[in-house]
Amino acid sequence: MKEGNLPMSMPLQRGISGGGVRVVSDDLRDSQMKDKTDNTLRSPFPFLFTDKADPYTSRNKQRLMLLFVKTALVLIVLLALAGSFWWTISISTSSSTDHVYHRNSYRRLQEQLVSDLLDIGDIFVGPTRWKELEYCDIESENYVPCFNVSENLALGYSDGVENDRFCGSGSRQGCLVSPPVEYKVPLRWPTGKDVIWFRNVKITADQVLSSGSINKRMMMLDDDQVSFRSASPMFDEIEDYSHQIAQMIGIKNDNFIEAGVRTILDIGCGYGSFGAHLLSKQLLTMCIANYEASGSQVQLTLERGLPAMIASFVSKQLPYPSLSFDMLHCSSCGIDWDQKDGLLLVEVDRVLKPGGYFVWTSPLTNARSKDDLKRWNFVHDFAESICWTLLSQQDKTVVWKKTTKTKCYSSRKPGVGPSVCSKGHEVESPYYKPLQMCLGGTRSKRWIPIEGRTRWPSRSNMNKTELSLYGLHQEEVGEDAENWKVTVREYWSLLSPLIFSDHPKRPGDEDPSPPYNMLRNVLDMNAQLGGLNSALLEAKKTVWVMNVVPTAGPNHLPMILDRGFVGVLHDWCEAFPSYPRTYDLVHADNLLSLQTSQHRSSCSLLNIFTEIDRLLRPEGWVIIRDTAQLVETARALTTQLKWDARVIEVENSSEQRLLICQKPFTKRQSI
Repeated sequence: MKEGNLPMSMPLQRGISGGGVRVVSDDLRDSQMKDKTDNTLRSPFPFLFTDKADPYTSRNKQRLMLLFVKTALVLIVLLALAGSFWWTISISTSSSTDHVYHRNSYRRLQEQLVSDLLDIGDIFVGPTRWKELEYCDIESENYVPCFNVSENLALGYSDGVENDRFCGSGSRQGCLVSPPVEYKVPLRWPTGKDVIWFRNVKITADQVLSSGSINKRMMMLDDDQVSFRSASPMFDEIEDYSHQIAQMIGIKNDNFIEAGVRTILDIGCGYGSFGAHLLSKQLLTMCIANYEASGSQVQLTLERGLPAMIASFVSKQLPYPSLSFDMLHCSSCGIDWDQKDGLLLVEVDRVLKPGGYFVWTSPLTNARSKDDLKRWNFVHDFAESICWTLLSQQDKTVVWKKTTKTKCYSSRKPGVGPSVCSKGHEVESPYYKPLQMCLGGTRSKRWIPIEGRTRWPSRSNMNKTELSLYGLHQEEVGEDAENWKVTVREYWSLLSPLIFSDHPKRPGDEDPSPPYNMLRNVLDMNAQLGGLNSALLEAKKTVWVMNVVPTAGPNHLPMILDRGFVGVLHDWCEAFPSYPRTYDLVHADNLLSLQTSQHRSSCSLLNIFTEIDRLLRPEGWVIIRDTAQLVETARALTTQLKWDARVIEVENSSEQRLLICQKPFTKRQSI
């Protein structure tokens, strides 16, 4: 294609070195001819999403294609029947031992043939017969499968257990979750980190103004906005709190990075103000909290564009590997650490790296009553029994440090504290397994004190010795990193005219100045080695990435977390533990190939795509990279989701295609 023939697609091609990707859609050329005589823009981005081919010609082509497909299917069936007849003769003349083998092989071939025929029908006939999905009712605008309270209550769960995760057969909805009536696209970063639209989340004015932890008191309601502005007088309280923790640990100049701290798990994070403050210090904080129907800590934190996910300590292990975080923080998080004989503290110990810190702020640490003193003494003694050292106690805050030496466990007196997990119970990356009363991670090759690890940001680029812990070679990781650098440049060249202000904006928008942009976060559905995250950082993009490692593929999550990123293990046949409309960009590299290879009848691609739609905010983007066949199947599915979509060719790869999609901003009419 010559550039002079593509006036409307010029912004799409800008900045791509070496022509890595190019548009291959047939209908683009027709739409460009019509655009020369009709300058009225029906969409903010007509050069990317146009479909104006002559309807009469399109119908004739479609009829011819259907006739061709039907003829091809008849021929395939005839060949299959002929093959069946041949196999019958072959089996009848074979030995009895071979008979069983041939019969099983033949059955597998039959199953594969049926699967292939269905795939062919889906690809060619699907777009003409699939209907658009309907929108869910208004009560579902904040629906979270697997954590929905009413669903769990209907199953008879008692108080407290309703916050636990349950992914039953009816946890998914066959409809599209629509935004609230008064929903507005989030403000660009960094403004959007401190100001959100009040109607975008489910929260009452009383919940905003009510007192609570330090983090919750940071909110102010102003007309239709909730403000967390760092310039407010109350911001000093958060900064002083952070400074206090640094002093208690013994960190100079609040330089947590020098102390080996990069990633923090904030349990019951309030509304993310502690993590937002630490972000300015290059610390990455993952907020976790229970599902909440209203005033959700996780929902508000994600609306600010900060890392968060729904997670519960009720009965299951967190979906993180052992030895995942440098610090765990709990400020009035609502967890009774003295309950269940210390079982919840054992889970904290499992995900905490050697030498890591547990910071707990609670009135219980200054116990006065007999009952409170008993509870505090239990936590104090139990922490000592699992080889934690009490570093300091000031006001209501206590800081413990996990041991760096595994010998501490064997040197304890008999019967003191939980035992070390046996090899049979040691699972490095559990996926919502029941909590267990034994100390995990002690046998891991990754048992390295945080002070002994490479400091951030060098930590993200592991050396040969570090990579050997994960069975990886520096050459393959280096090649993967270089490929992702090129890929990110191509992605950004495709999307930058749309994300940044050098393309026509929504009505009423003012020109933002860099680094303001509309990509605050990315959900990488198949993170592999974390290459996309690393490339975005090296390109100095102001985004954070939720690195998801599918349970269906190789588990590189320990390595991703050790690089200083955040991520989680997840089965994409289940709903992701997050609220609707929480991600700006969803990325899936070869995820469809991975999922279809599992042949799980209960897990369709449509289910996965409706889940993507639930997680994606209006006007958000989807990038899918996969085989040409699966990309075409995915493109057909996008019609059911009402997405705008365009297939893009990947140069130097005849098998791969890109599918670039945008979710439209469809407003529900107020009643």
